[in-house]
Amino acid sequence: MSRYTFTSESVSEGHPDKVCDYVSDSILDACLEQDPGSRVACETLCKSDTVVVAGEITTNATFDYDAVIRRAVKDIGYTDTTEPFCDTTLKIISLITQQSNEISQGVTATTSLSGDQGAGDQGIMFGYATDESAEMMPLPILLAHKLTKGLADDRKSGKVDFLRPDSKSQVSVLYDGNQPREVTAVVVSTQHTPAADQKRITEYVREDLGPRVLGDWWQPGVSLFVNPTGSFTHGGPSADAGVTGRKIIVDTYGGWGRHGGGAFSGKDPSKVDRSSAYFCRFVAKQLVAAGLARMAEIQVGYAIGMAQPVSVKVDTFGTGDEAAAAEFVKTFDFRPRAIIDRLELLRPIFRSTTNYGHFGRPGLPWEAVVKAAAVAG
Repeated sequence: MSRYTFTSESVSEGHPDKVCDYVSDSILDACLEQDPGSRVACETLCKSDTVVVAGEITTNATFDYDAVIRRAVKDIGYTDTTEPFCDTTLKIISLITQQSNEISQGVTATTSLSGDQGAGDQGIMFGYATDESAEMMPLPILLAHKLTKGLADDRKSGKVDFLRPDSKSQVSVLYDGNQPREVTAVVVSTQHTPAADQKRITEYVREDLGPRVLGDWWQPGVSLFVNPTGSFTHGGPSADAGVTGRKIIVDTYGGWGRHGGGAFSGKDPSKVDRSSAYFCRFVAKQLVAAGLARMAEIQVGYAIGMAQPVSVKVDTFGTGDEAAAAEFVKTFDFRPRAIIDRLELLRPIFRSTTNYGHFGRPGLPWEAVVKAAAVAG
């Protein structure tokens, strides 16, 4: 039993790195819409008035890459023609080639040495779940996402006219005996129009956004920092460079629980960096929902081209029966093809995962909790 404070951050869809994630996932979805068998590894870089897409894509889909990229940027809200980064005036550079034949032969079931669909790369993946929130997510990252999502919703609805797309949040939670007790500090940095000063933005966060999105976790005495530099008018890719895959902790558990290092966005589900991390989250949720532990972390490791993982491990951090948890996890099939089929990952659903966390949001197949009789598979 101990007392400590844990902090996690979130970034909005307008953050330069998240712009790149969203462009990459938009290209992935465009491929999957026409060809569910597409192999996609798409990276994006953005800076000033330029977007660079690079990577390996093998697909039968035909579409206008420029149109997909401009639509993604417009969806986010970068439509101001007075700014360098604007959907209609962007310069787009494409450096796309096909997937390596040597990777393809290991992934494709008919050519792989295992005789089954092999992992798209070697690597380790983690999934985590906890009973400290209804979403089975660590509270600091859950609340941080609520703040950045609230900023985006208020901007897009027109409720708050001074907000602009780029923003960040950070939430610190005091724990006592591994149970969250109170929010001790909140940081909100949001891009805004020149007409809005720090006092006005702080009042909006303190009187409206914070209490509304954090609910009972918001307390009047919380230490609040809003745009701590004093102003934030120059933001997004007009100000800073962005690259796909740089927000892997924001995408997962906010630093709570380990991370294998692989990013998600722009990768089709043959890439176990993505699909297996989703499945590890799914299995961890089932384990906690079954009452076998109050928190659980699943780790799996793969060799490229091989179907069966080289290792599967569960850790309940002393909150459950480790042996029973390990037996429970053995009932799940971690082969890439089995994961893809179980979670129906060949659908164009990945743009919806890009922002505000890949975990803890309803409607995503790996977030479902299934009945005990249907768990094994």
